[in-house]
Amino acid sequence: METLGIDIGGSAIKGTIVNTETGKYVQERFRIATSQPASMEETVDTVKKLVEHFGWRGKIGCGFPAVVHNGVVKTAANIDKAFIGVNANQLFSEATGCEVNVVNDADAAGFAELNFGKIKNYRGFAIFLTIGTGIGSALFNKGNLIPNSELGHIFMKNGLKGEKFTSDAVRKREDLSWGEWGARFNEYLLYLEKLFYPELFIIGGGTSKKFDKFESALSLNTPIVPATLLNDAGIIGAAMFA
Repeated sequence: METLGIDIGGSAIKGTIVNTETGKYVQERFRIATSQPASMEETVDTVKKLVEHFGWRGKIGCGFPAVVHNGVVKTAANIDKAFIGVNANQLFSEATGCEVNVVNDADAAGFAELNFGKIKNYRGFAIFLTIGTGIGSALFNKGNLIPNSELGHIFMKNGLKGEKFTSDAVRKREDLSWGEWGARFNEYLLYLEKLFYPELFIIGGGTSKKFDKFESALSLNTPIVPATLLNDAGIIGAAMFA
């Protein structure tokens, strides 16, 4: 089955048509840069442009950087706060004329990895993290998703939220070397390790492509691996949820 998958990020919206049985792109990914953060109006308009680019008229799955309950947005850390309380399923469906199903973006990416990536058919307790403008997370136990975990917003002992201490946006803003950033990321992971005692960490998002640059800074007891699907996971997972 072919479905349009869309990944709404903190600085861009991207998507393409996905074969949900194979997890492969049917067409080349299309990306549109946005403001940081984009207003609700800009976000809706950009999603419409992406749908029009593909001439799409079928179902759409949309990964969204927020807690989402049955299509209703509950949080807004890296997006316009006007989204809070909005039924995003209805909002994007009316704007595009298509049936849209909105899901937390990290849940979507982790779900794709569970079905087509590094942790395919994994049945232990795994924490999947996407490192980008913020930090998204997805928890899996015995192959089942525990949705809307939002571990990037856990307060660490230093008083900072995890994503305010060690997101990729922080690395760029503070001009940290990969070694310096890796030390911070290690501190964050050690904190999660003590809280949850997972059997596996999986690192997704664009940072996963640079895993070899900070791997030596990690001192966890828990195995940690880079994701296989990289930046494609969010789009693939969103399409699957549709």
